[in-house]
Amino acid sequence: MAITDSRSPAAPAVAALIARIRPIFSGSGEAAKTHRAAVAVFGIRVVGAALAYASQILLARWMGTSDYGVYVYVWTWVLMLGCVFDFGLSPTSQKLIPMYRAHGDLDRLRGYQSGARWMAVAASIVLCLMLAGVVWLLSPRLDPAMIAPLYLGLLTLPAFVAANIQDGMARAYDWMKLALLPAFIARQGLLIGFTLGAVAMGLGFDATGAMAISAAAVWLAMIGQWLPLGRRLAASVEKGRKTYDVKAWLGVSLPMVLVEGFYLLLSYTDILLLQRFRPSDEVGVYFAAVKTLILVSFIHYAIAASSAHRFSELHAAGDRERLSAYLSHAIKLTFWPSLIATIALLAVGRPMLALFGPQFVDGYGLMFVLAIGLVVRAAVGPIERFLNMAGEQKICALAYALAFAVNVALCVILIPRFGSYGAAASASLALVFLTALLFAITRRRFGFRISPFGRHRG
Repeated sequence: MAITDSRSPAAPAVAALIARIRPIFSGSGEAAKTHRAAVAVFGIRVVGAALAYASQILLARWMGTSDYGVYVYVWTWVLMLGCVFDFGLSPTSQKLIPMYRAHGDLDRLRGYQSGARWMAVAASIVLCLMLAGVVWLLSPRLDPAMIAPLYLGLLTLPAFVAANIQDGMARAYDWMKLALLPAFIARQGLLIGFTLGAVAMGLGFDATGAMAISAAAVWLAMIGQWLPLGRRLAASVEKGRKTYDVKAWLGVSLPMVLVEGFYLLLSYTDILLLQRFRPSDEVGVYFAAVKTLILVSFIHYAIAASSAHRFSELHAAGDRERLSAYLSHAIKLTFWPSLIATIALLAVGRPMLALFGPQFVDGYGLMFVLAIGLVVRAAVGPIERFLNMAGEQKICALAYALAFAVNVALCVILIPRFGSYGAAASASLALVFLTALLFAITRRRFGFRISPFGRHRG
């Protein structure tokens, strides 16, 4: 009788896999820290995406394509203005907080941590009151179905602004759960709960009702984050004098808000202009296709969220070699998972769209057009965060402005003729153009050879 080895043939492979994974959770270098943070961020975003997807399915099914299209249009404005009305203080937090800590500038650190949120929230309230006046003046020319949702959207904005800044501050300390759980888990959970409650009570459900429960969810999630974040920030530095260097804050943040603003314009121009040229039900179908592909952008977000403040630390230290290697690693960590996720989502896109309703399956072809821009964009990873943290926020903002202009021009030309496919093509072509610009800027300003292929070369 032959004697056989009792060990499984797969044992060496499993042991090798464990050996490769272990450093991700036990290493102390920049790459290991980024892996852990990115895994945490991506995990939260995936769960949040599932909740958000479920909430959008519920809303679409109970409102229908027309009301859902109105809701999408107004919510898009909330997303876009909410990330502009913080004056760039969310990404600025990831630059200033590590810089103040590295330089031991505790007076300015205390001042920024205690004053930035209040300043942005107060300013956003003033801006929202002004915009409410604009809506009132324009109301005779607006679709009556949009007026009440627009007012509710403006009511939502101050809380959205506060949540954005709190997210940036928490990420600057690697408090990823505190940064992301309120917005991506608590907010979406509240939205689903409120939606199911409204339907269970037999309440009429239209765009106005959807915006009302969205506003409630944003405010409650923001308040739930405000209190614990305040306590942790207070404990992060000993008590002492506070210096409110608002001029320096804005000197960094205003170029960054241009980057964020043009990025959001680039992301949402297709939806806003599609609403201008096409009926609301087509906007709803298009938005469902965008939401189905959203997992791809979550990968980029996860790497950017976990690496921005490390770019700032390495740049402040003047360590060019480590900075180049870290950027190369972040790019690869973005591109390959994004490519795999894109292929997987395209494979299951049709049944996922069917969850919204049978008419939403018409958006399946749009997913392929939109995917092109997302994959090309992933090929340079979180490069805009790197440029911002390295002091190149002005040229980065210019690149986004040019890409936004290209997107608008293409939308105006293509949407009237090709409808949703024109919007999708415009969005993808604008992302390809932006990727080429960011690649060229990084090569010219830093000489870094960035690519998701091959080994790192500084």
